[in-house]
Amino acid sequence: MTTATAPLAMETSDGETLQAGDTVTLQPVENANGQDVTSPDVSATPEPTPTPTEAVSAAEDLKEAVSDKSETVGGMVDTLDAMAFSIGDMRISMWDVLIVVGVIFLVIAMAWAASRLVSMLLKRMTKLDNTQRLLSEKISTIVIWGAAFFLGIDLLGIDLTALAVFSGAFGLAIGFGLQKTFGNLIAGIILLMDKSIKPGDVIAVADQAGNSTFGQIRKIGIRAVSITTRDQKEYLIPNENLMVNQVENWSYSSRNVRMQIPVGVSYNCDIKKAEQLMLEAAKNTSRVLKSPPPTCWLDGYGDSSVDFIIHCWIKDPEAGIGNIKSEVLKTLWDLFQENGIEIPFPQRDLNLRSNAQMDQLVAAISQRVTGDKS
Repeated sequence: MTTATAPLAMETSDGETLQAGDTVTLQPVENANGQDVTSPDVSATPEPTPTPTEAVSAAEDLKEAVSDKSETVGGMVDTLDAMAFSIGDMRISMWDVLIVVGVIFLVIAMAWAASRLVSMLLKRMTKLDNTQRLLSEKISTIVIWGAAFFLGIDLLGIDLTALAVFSGAFGLAIGFGLQKTFGNLIAGIILLMDKSIKPGDVIAVADQAGNSTFGQIRKIGIRAVSITTRDQKEYLIPNENLMVNQVENWSYSSRNVRMQIPVGVSYNCDIKKAEQLMLEAAKNTSRVLKSPPPTCWLDGYGDSSVDFIIHCWIKDPEAGIGNIKSEVLKTLWDLFQENGIEIPFPQRDLNLRSNAQMDQLVAAISQRVTGDKS
């Protein structure tokens, strides 16, 4: 039995087609006269089994470079590279994992340092206000981290086609799981661009019980806005909520805020004098603005008092409004005491109808009172 290589394309007696370069086996046979004749037994060279490709080409290049420098280190790298597993056509070894972790750590450190450097440079630029600086920091952060991601992919030399199986699931995860995250990110950028809500503003918020209170915006983050109230409770409100819901901004176009302080006086007092004392109490409060000046309105005639409302203006609502109200009322209490103005308390008149039982009760009470006196 001998082997030969077909020089040209030809067809065998069995109907198989040989191409140039195929290897054939010639087996000896005998003809009718007893002579040996060889007939071709076609057996094409088997195709080599494909080996898994490296998912991280940078790891293979680095392994070769290390092996050339030191045989000892090269042997350790070969040991780590031998500890591998395959997923389809992709081969992943412990050496690949170490390289990926190292590159990821390096890229994250570089991106973080670059973000801090940009933030420091923007803070030194006095031409930018707080809103413009914060917007610039967010945009630069997005650009830096996006560039870091693609830089890491390029350094690792990852074959992204090997991850094509997971691309569909990853796209669905972004579409559904991260939809709110991207929505809040874009909403935060829009809020900073139109300057409707910015750090330092005082806005009205509502807690979980529905009680409305106010707080100052400390930070506009990627996902939520941080609002701190006077009692140091910090609310984290998603950026989207501030875009689609109604927001009461106390310092949007002006930081001046008007306060209303209700006061009741007795029907027997001089209401003009009481009004003068109310205005004096408001003017003597340190945080109350002189312009616009405080005003006092007669609000109505209540069941037990004549009701007034003191209107006064402040320009620092983040410092609190309850303390202003308390200071005005305490000053007004002293002024009312000095000038004989009475602050009434609820009073009720009872009208009793006369009947037999009531007459007997009154007579019994009178007789007892008379007996006690005697």
